[in-house]
Amino acid sequence: MTQNKEPQDLSGKYDVVVVGGGAAGLSAALVLGRSRLRTLVVDAGEPRNAPSEHMQGYLTRDGMSPAEFLALGREEIARYGVELVRDRAVDVSRVESRGEDFAVELAGGRTVHARRLIVTTGLEDELPTVPGVAERFGRDVLHCPFCHGWEVRDERFGVLATTPLSVHQALMVSGWSDDVTLFLHTVAEDELSDDDLRRLAAAGVKVVPGEVAGLRVEEDRLTGVRLADGTVHDRSVVFVAPKAVPRTGLMERLGAELQETPFGAYPVVDPTGRTTVPGVWTAGNAMGFAEQVVHAASGGYRAAAAIVGDLIMSDLDAAVAG
Repeated sequence: MTQNKEPQDLSGKYDVVVVGGGAAGLSAALVLGRSRLRTLVVDAGEPRNAPSEHMQGYLTRDGMSPAEFLALGREEIARYGVELVRDRAVDVSRVESRGEDFAVELAGGRTVHARRLIVTTGLEDELPTVPGVAERFGRDVLHCPFCHGWEVRDERFGVLATTPLSVHQALMVSGWSDDVTLFLHTVAEDELSDDDLRRLAAAGVKVVPGEVAGLRVEEDRLTGVRLADGTVHDRSVVFVAPKAVPRTGLMERLGAELQETPFGAYPVVDPTGRTTVPGVWTAGNAMGFAEQVVHAASGGYRAAAAIVGDLIMSDLDAAVAG
């Protein structure tokens, strides 16, 4: 096991390469650095929560901006000799003939080698193509009531339906406001089940059919939802359900098994985040749609701890065999 006594060794050989520098990747790197493993974090700088001004629900970090959170994380891992490079991992392969398990090719032209990998590349949110939605996402166009519900409590909510599952979103956000309207948009009325209609009625959610044409914005504030027929409904917050696109390219190149979910295909993992590819772990939104920042950090910790034990036992077994 390599000990981090001399940070910034440029040999390109690491115990662990962490691909992704968000909450999961930095949390994993912190544990790995403290465990005296030579670790590199490859960060493309594309955190999922970048549009948000603050993050919520993380004990002692409630209300902190995502940018500040990541900056503090980078400072912490540097104390333990963990290296971080601003780059993108574009390919990965096994290189067992050279004695290292993996070769990671970076967009900048560098190739680094690692005995173990943690892939925390997250996912991308594809937003509904309604004018104004992308521009206001993370401000008054939101997707998660646990992330933002308290801050917009008791305001006039709209929910933009893109699939029948949007009914669930409307029911959930009704816990934060008594004034909720579900705009069916691309969902036909007959796609709603009798149970859907009964629950919506019980929650006091108004259902409005018809395609949404755009948002009304006045003085940089969302004030309404405009339908294709020209009618405008006063709303100050709109919840949407982005389509999740997991960034699984690297794991697919290595042959990781994926499983289909209602929110995309994600790697099959054990409780520590170990994938079906020996030596490869994952954490955060790379392993599931619903991973919040606090879950991602926890998952990164678990994956790193598992890798520390894996490497120790692997080295001991090699010593015994030798």
